Amino acid sequence: MAPPPTVDGTSNHQESSNDQHRPISTIVIIIAMQTEALPLVNAFELTEDVNSLFPKGTPWVRYQGAYKGLNVNIIWPGKDAVLGVDSVGTVSASLVTYAAIQALHPDLIINAGTAGGFKAKGACIGDVYVASEVAFHDRRIPIPVFDLYGVGLRQGCSTPNLVKELDFKVGKLSTGDSLDITPQDEASILANDAVIKDMEGAAVGYVTDLLKTPAIFVKAVTDIVDGDKPTSEEFLQNLSAVTVALGKAVTQVVDYIAGKSLSEL
Repeated sequence: MAPPPTVDGTSNHQESSNDQHRPISTIVIIIAMQTEALPLVNAFELTEDVNSLFPKGTPWVRYQGAYKGLNVNIIWPGKDAVLGVDSVGTVSASLVTYAAIQALHPDLIINAGTAGGFKAKGACIGDVYVASEVAFHDRRIPIPVFDLYGVGLRQGCSTPNLVKELDFKVGKLSTGDSLDITPQDEASILANDAVIKDMEGAAVGYVTDLLKTPAIFVKAVTDIVDGDKPTSEEFLQNLSAVTVALGKAVTQVVDYIAGKSLSEL
């Protein structure tokens, strides 16, 4: 496992050459919706942690167990205490990612979930992508340098062997806190050269970059953003079937990771 954070709250996991060549031991899968999480909980035969590692009162849920020599943890932000819906979006994603890294010191984070795709970029319903880069499309700060901070471009962990072996598509991921997009969002997404859009990825990327923890982003397409159907309608229509595809893809990723080091991915 990666070493614990230093007293000032920063991670001292600096991805040294030893880290890159040491077999991966502990992984954390960050996933926003219970519908997306439960098939993986079952596939890996994980159990819910009854003695939470997280602050009292938070709805965050951890499922954990051993799978093919790996310590596997799935972190789901839980249900909103008032409205009872999944705690989706960038705020919950960044909080649980930070808390999970602090508590578990993983060797690798996998942010798995569903996403919208752009048919103009070749995306189709059910496609599985590994994100090469993540960025925000709704943090508009039209002041020099602050504009770049708002976009928050970050790289995903390099996994050329994994992508080739599993035959996943690769593309850039753009993140925002709305399911639909405004014309301004669309312009930003085009500027980001994104193929897929979600509501968590770049927030997870911000935290993993801050704490020097490698991250892979695995996204399955539920809806076509530049298509004819309303996003919310198409998302709900395809969620169940695409969740199955996502579960299969993440299982393949974890199977591939088992016994390997970061440098072998």
